[in-house]
Amino acid sequence: MADVKQIWSKLKPYKDIIIFVLVLFASNYFWKFTVQGDEYDMAVTWFGMDITAPFTWMSEVTAEAVYWLVSLFRDTIYQADAITLRFTSGTTTRIVWACTPIKQGFIWLCILLATPGDWKSKLWFIPFGWLCIFGFNIFRIFAITMLIEFHPEWFNVLHTYIFKYIFYGVMFLLWVWYVEKIRKPVSSPDTD
Repeated sequence: MADVKQIWSKLKPYKDIIIFVLVLFASNYFWKFTVQGDEYDMAVTWFGMDITAPFTWMSEVTAEAVYWLVSLFRDTIYQADAITLRFTSGTTTRIVWACTPIKQGFIWLCILLATPGDWKSKLWFIPFGWLCIFGFNIFRIFAITMLIEFHPEWFNVLHTYIFKYIFYGVMFLLWVWYVEKIRKPVSSPDTD
């Protein structure tokens, strides 16, 4: 028992980070095992219930925003349908349900709810984080779309590796901002 107390006393300064990492992994795996989708017909289910509508709407909003941004820099892009952007070079970007920030919004909610802090700050910082996540998702898809116009072979590296981890890095920085600057100290009895 003394060993457990000794370990806890050494880990206590890292409590918030441990919570962040554990909740990030738990919510990510909960999502992976409960939300199922098909990228071709855009059908999405949660525990077998059809939840396609918000994903379809978010895909369309994202495609429209990315199209607008890219068209500021390129006149070689057009919107082939509600979720498909195509360059005259033939390179195509399709904003499928998994490209929406809904999963990251869910993870963000779980992380903030699990992080110790006052509810008043959480009530405004959770939606603020969602707006930041939505904005970064638009930027992420915009950047990928711009970069693959002449280099479509870069798509997998950019989408699967680089921007995916940058996305989680942005969420981490938002969380650090909340923990360090926004939340009020939580008074709790010392358990040492």
